[in-house]
Amino acid sequence: MKQKNLVIFSVVFLLIAFVAGAMLYRSQKADEAVQAYRRDKSTFIRTNVPTFGNPEAKVDIVEFFDPACGTCAEFYPLVKKLMAAHPDKIRLYMRYAAFHPGSDQVIKILEAAHRQGKFRETLEAVFASQEGWAPNHRAQAQLVWSYIGGVGLDIKKLRQDMELPEMDQIVQQGLADAKTLGVKATPEFFVNGKPLPSFGYDQLKDLVNEAVAAAY
Repeated sequence: MKQKNLVIFSVVFLLIAFVAGAMLYRSQKADEAVQAYRRDKSTFIRTNVPTFGNPEAKVDIVEFFDPACGTCAEFYPLVKKLMAAHPDKIRLYMRYAAFHPGSDQVIKILEAAHRQGKFRETLEAVFASQEGWAPNHRAQAQLVWSYIGGVGLDIKKLRQDMELPEMDQIVQQGLADAKTLGVKATPEFFVNGKPLPSFGYDQLKDLVNEAVAAAY
């Protein structure tokens, strides 16, 4: 009986130690990310990435997203709701992370639309029609065209811009920065450099509220 109790105690102790270690590791990684953000934002925020919100806002949300990611589409209106709750206090930076097969071509469509000042409209059309062009999260970029016709894009120019060499560079830069920052799935959020303690809308909301309270 004593031996059985000892085994149970050992298992519980190891479990507690594992959880505590994981929490400590996550906390250390969060601190490292914040320090890196304060030293140099370039890995988080590249020049000319699509942004929403007040350029003078004191709270930055950096979101790594994949257009073929269903959870990214679900979170998009939630992030807009968060920004509306804190008018002019949040700046959202949209970073590409082509994790799903074929999504690199859809990212090129979005980036080409960004050059026409139509990123928001195109992104919303892409997310709204995601089930039609990304069955089973496998992007089929050739199907996207039928869903973005009403956005007001110059389609001929968009197709030309998609072929520019820098488009591949933008896709690869997003993946490289995601890897550097430890992003393994989308969506992933950083609030003034701080990652979510665990994934979820409530966690994002709490992190944003804390950042707004500290900044303002």
